[in-house]
Amino acid sequence: MRNRLSLLLVVLGWWTLNALVWVGQVATMREAAGQAPQWADTLRQQLASAWLWVPITLFLLWVVRRYPFERGRHARAALAQAAAVALVIVLRALAVIGLNGWIGWYAVLPPLGEVLIASVLNNLLMSWMIVGVAHALVYARRARRRERQAMQLEARLARARLDALTAQLNPHFLFNALNSIAEMVHRDPDGADRMLVDLGALLRHSLDSSRSQEIALRDELAALDHYIGIEKIRLGDRLQVRWSIDSTLLDAQVPQLLLQPLVENAIHHAVATRTTPGQVSVRAQRDHAELLLEVSDDGGQRSAPPGAGLGLGNTRERLRCLYGEDHRFEIGARAGGGTQVCLRLPLRMAPAGGVAA
Repeated sequence: MRNRLSLLLVVLGWWTLNALVWVGQVATMREAAGQAPQWADTLRQQLASAWLWVPITLFLLWVVRRYPFERGRHARAALAQAAAVALVIVLRALAVIGLNGWIGWYAVLPPLGEVLIASVLNNLLMSWMIVGVAHALVYARRARRRERQAMQLEARLARARLDALTAQLNPHFLFNALNSIAEMVHRDPDGADRMLVDLGALLRHSLDSSRSQEIALRDELAALDHYIGIEKIRLGDRLQVRWSIDSTLLDAQVPQLLLQPLVENAIHHAVATRTTPGQVSVRAQRDHAELLLEVSDDGGQRSAPPGAGLGLGNTRERLRCLYGEDHRFEIGARAGGGTQVCLRLPLRMAPAGGVAA
């Protein structure tokens, strides 16, 4: 209903403006010929002629929408549109005959044949021009609809890919966590029990956020803390964790299970392979309109190159699906030894203490 009203107002405004332009032109020609402008009569005649085009324009737009030129239907469309134009010519002639006594287009009304000929000369080209504009509007609307459909399809595909990546990551993480518990269950039953508590908290967090691709940083850090609790029991004093978190960013949105694979990779390659203590650092800072996240370690004996493994590859794909080119994911050497993973994401704040939708 709103679109129809908007179309009516646009068509009415166009033809009214057209009439006012013609009023000025006719008045100028009369003055050039040494005649009085006759503003009132000219305004009445031009407005009446223009406003007759309003329903005709809407009618032609409807005909084109109903019978557009399409593959396999050109003949039907051409016939329907030609019939509509012919009808317009006849209706305009009849309107002149019926309204001339009030409007005064002719001082003496000519015979019907002459009025029809005049209608053909005056209205044929204009009618087909309106038909052409109607086709442009129809094709533009179809193009916009196809673009919206393509965007919706792309969004559905991206969502499906994200869901698949998340579904792939959860079993991967669960397997590694259970593996760690299995190493402890005979050697340190109490430690294994505490690890199971942390694992339960992690699983509860995963289930609570399973439908959200992005969550608040505070929730991501809480889940990460449970994971680090599991690894600390397994590795003991060999694992040292340093946190550097800007408290004003706790409500920033980040992808769910973003940091855990990065910390897991650092622990696996830089801490678990050594007998001396190793440090893993987690940092979250603001950099203008970006959220800067860093996970680094102080070195170790790496059996695989930085960036290898399911967790990091999965993280790259998820970031690409969520942010396209609007992010950075870099892995490189840290000053002083070790490896540093640097993430730059658009800074978007979630409701305080809540999960991002």
